[in-house]
Amino acid sequence: MRIVDIRELAVPLEGAVANAVVNFSEHTVSLVALITDVVRHGKPVIGLGFNSIGRFAQSGIIQTRMIPRLLAAAPASLLAEDGRQFDAAKVLATIMRNEKPGGHGDRAGAAAAIELAVWDLNAKLAEEPAYATIARAFGRTAQAEAVEVYTGGGYYYASGAGKSLREEFQSYRDLGFESFKMKIGGAPLAEDMRRVEEALEVAGGPAHLMVDANGRFDLPTALAYAKELKPLGLRWFEEIGDPLDFQLNREAIEAYGGPVATGENLFSAIDTLNLVRFGGMRPGHDIFQMDAGLSYGLTEYARMIEILESHGFDRRQAVPHGGHLINLHIVVGLGLGACEAYPGVFQPFGGYSQACEIRNAKVRPSEAPGFGLEQKRELAPLIRQLGC
Repeated sequence: MRIVDIRELAVPLEGAVANAVVNFSEHTVSLVALITDVVRHGKPVIGLGFNSIGRFAQSGIIQTRMIPRLLAAAPASLLAEDGRQFDAAKVLATIMRNEKPGGHGDRAGAAAAIELAVWDLNAKLAEEPAYATIARAFGRTAQAEAVEVYTGGGYYYASGAGKSLREEFQSYRDLGFESFKMKIGGAPLAEDMRRVEEALEVAGGPAHLMVDANGRFDLPTALAYAKELKPLGLRWFEEIGDPLDFQLNREAIEAYGGPVATGENLFSAIDTLNLVRFGGMRPGHDIFQMDAGLSYGLTEYARMIEILESHGFDRRQAVPHGGHLINLHIVVGLGLGACEAYPGVFQPFGGYSQACEIRNAKVRPSEAPGFGLEQKRELAPLIRQLGC
């Protein structure tokens, strides 16, 4: 059993929305296919994966460094001990050969796209959904439980755009969502607080509203926002300052008091360890948003969860960034806290397939083999473009 071909496609994201830091209209995603010599139902078994949304495709790193390493490897060196599946950790080690430690930037997402495709591939070889493969690999019982889902959104709309924050959140409520996240930091404090009050009216209370500054604030601005937001009792205050400024995070937590969420821009286990050591995060209180699609894949992400638990945190405090099918299976397979969703934006990757029904603010993965990416109609033409 071997991988005979690897293909990568840079896919533009659809959705001209912006947060306080970036406009997503220029962003792309790497969609990867691992094609094997195993044939089922007259077709080769193919693993699909992608790096996370909200950044850029990594075509150069994948095609010039990682694909050649993987194709040059002895086929047996990539297999699990039983020879019936591929070993994701061995694949990751192979594509990272000759890479220096540190510098967890674009290559972390490039590696993730390939490594996550291995999990899709293994689940298809086992003819089971990916959450079951993931659960078994990490010694857990595979259960297709419905998990809480909330919407990422609350973007800034230009005057005359024909849509308001209130209308956006109401459309999500009409779809069955009950908790909502909105962007702050892209307008003056007074204007943002007006927007928060507007969002609260739709959310139905502070326990159903989160705010996200996307890492924009320096310490004085963070403290000014914390002072205004503190009395509201929101569900959490996300990405307050620079993701590697652990002292700012700690001081903001001390001033704010309420739950804080961070970690989506940490791409390694050692960065997660430093956040735990120095960032002021509190067991049973704060939220960790590391994302396997940005962090070398599930192998490295599982190490992050181990770090959290070894320092007294509950794995249900992990709520991965990025609302898509891959993270849905990871959340269910690892028993994490909740899922994000992006209704109507960040297509073709954002959100779930029609087979994943959202009911009572919870979502359940389908029983399709792998991550079920083939069931997402927006992805279907791109999968065909890869020749799959």
